[in-house]
Amino acid sequence: MTEVKDDIKREKVRIIPIHLIDDFPEHPFQVKDDDSMAQLVSSIEMNGVLNPVILRRKEGDRYEIIAGHRRKYACSKLDIRHIPAIVRELSRDEAVIEMVDSNIHREHILPSEKAKAYKMKMDAMKQQGKRNDLTSSPMGTKLRSDEIIAQEAGESRNQIQRYIRLNELTPELIEFVDEGKIGLRPAVELSYLQEDEMRDLVDFIDDEDIFPSHAQT
Repeated sequence: MTEVKDDIKREKVRIIPIHLIDDFPEHPFQVKDDDSMAQLVSSIEMNGVLNPVILRRKEGDRYEIIAGHRRKYACSKLDIRHIPAIVRELSRDEAVIEMVDSNIHREHILPSEKAKAYKMKMDAMKQQGKRNDLTSSPMGTKLRSDEIIAQEAGESRNQIQRYIRLNELTPELIEFVDEGKIGLRPAVELSYLQEDEMRDLVDFIDDEDIFPSHAQT
């Protein structure tokens, strides 16, 4: 992490009008008006934006935000119209990977956020062909995309696969997972149901207020 900060310090920081910055398409990480946001707003009000946001140049004069959605939102709440930024020339796949890597180590991340983020990163890596040229040892052992993601996220490969399976759940079921009412492993089992079966299960849960255990699933 220190190396990343040092790299940022060496890059040119520009001042960009916020109205020219678009959010990242299908950004998987929520920006909430919670206590953490209130603290960030207070910090920026007192000290300004200490860490520049990371942007990707779009066609024309517009930019796309890679890292710093919360800082951008906090500035908007304070009616701050310009923000310090580092602009990088990135392809779509490179932008997806950097966006996920910049956010995945947040302190509080919902299972649904991890599910979307890991899926986006894996799809981008496959498009990019990274699984064919990244190695894990001097012997040149090739790694699968999920193995690379696991190493970089500090999770096991099986755990990465479990999170990605959550994308198959209906919105109601994945909300139960985010709320801690259904565990990750039971949720993975439920992800193999047909959509109509999932909806029947949601109706049952709503009627009985009973959530399935891993053994039951």
